Amino acid sequence: MGQARQPDYHPGGIVPAEGRRLLIAEAGALLARLKQVQPFEWTMPMVMAAAPSSEALRKVHWLIKIGREQLKKRVQQFIRVMQHDQTRPLDKCQAAYSILKLQFNSLLDQFDIFADVVNQRSEHDTGIWISGLDVFARDALRLEGDFYEPPELVCYLDRGHGAAIRRARTRLPGGKSNPVAIIRVPRERMVGSGIGSSLVHEVGHQGAALLGLIPSLKPLLQNKAATEPQRSTAWKLYELWISEILSDVWSVATLGISATTGLINVVSLPSYFVFRMPDGDPHPFPWIRVKISLAFGRALYPDPQWDLLERLWEQMYPTRALRQTQRDLLQVLSETLPHFVQLVIQHRPASLQGMAFREVFPVATRQPEQLRYQYQYWRQQPDTIYNARPGLVFATIGQARADSTISPFEENRLLTQVLRQWALMKIVNH
Repeated sequence: MGQARQPDYHPGGIVPAEGRRLLIAEAGALLARLKQVQPFEWTMPMVMAAAPSSEALRKVHWLIKIGREQLKKRVQQFIRVMQHDQTRPLDKCQAAYSILKLQFNSLLDQFDIFADVVNQRSEHDTGIWISGLDVFARDALRLEGDFYEPPELVCYLDRGHGAAIRRARTRLPGGKSNPVAIIRVPRERMVGSGIGSSLVHEVGHQGAALLGLIPSLKPLLQNKAATEPQRSTAWKLYELWISEILSDVWSVATLGISATTGLINVVSLPSYFVFRMPDGDPHPFPWIRVKISLAFGRALYPDPQWDLLERLWEQMYPTRALRQTQRDLLQVLSETLPHFVQLVIQHRPASLQGMAFREVFPVATRQPEQLRYQYQYWRQQPDTIYNARPGLVFATIGQARADSTISPFEENRLLTQVLRQWALMKIVNH
């Protein structure tokens, strides 16, 4: 029996003919896997009330569809070149295939991002709750003026106690622009008014970006640091933290005291972490972050409740055991905080067309006494709650919870009802 012929290897690896066949086969496998990336409309079972808005689904559909078609054409073109170009060096062919693989993985990453959002919509009850949160999120982005075209917002639940947002019009894996804002909210906070604090904070990140608030405020903070050298440390920290602070302000301006009580729930950690001083983190350390939220709440919604809540926070986390350097920092932050609050709420960026930041929120209609009256009215006329703005509903129930007027069980029942109703109304009003 004759000896089997061994492949003819050369320093570059497999002979070009063998290499071409291998790469053509791998590219064909990419095409086969690409066919498995099916539209969500074909694969995700959910009741109508649980579905994201039709506009959000449309935008995601076209993002994936166009990406899939573009990649399919590139793979087919690669196969044609490999079949007909006998002279191209194998290392160049392998490099081209590697790029196709990276593009394919980026498309899958995009698909998985939105799959995480859509998958939960098939869960019993959960899907409808999340759909109701979509409505709430959109309302929280709505200001008292026509300053921007709001993007579609879709929510999903995840483990952990913190929320996050992938803002619309930011880069997705592969470089494509994200067509919708995706808000991750903590599963452990469903369903209660505390979810509102986390969700509206993330909406605030989107809103601040649409208004260009951070680039308009930073020069003012830098000027304060330059003209107040003895307090420059505080102003520099406010500049570092401004993105997170603005989102907390958005939450307080929308929800009142429940934004701060929700924040306290999130940042109630062992004292070491609560007093962990600045280390470049864009989040204020928890102790001062709560104090900042309290200061904005007091400025927007004057009421003795803020002083009471502040005393409780200081009793939960007393400062007497801190080092002198830590106490000095807290002192300079406390001295500058009232001035910082006024600088932010009175800020008039060009994007607000002459209005102050505080004026674009429904502050006048969400004062604590009005929320207390609203809750009592809804108790007498329960059906009227469904006609109110979602932000007002969460603010009112959150105020009742802070006043101990409503139990956690009744809060859960009531919010579950309104979330389900908002999800249904989204279909009816479409």
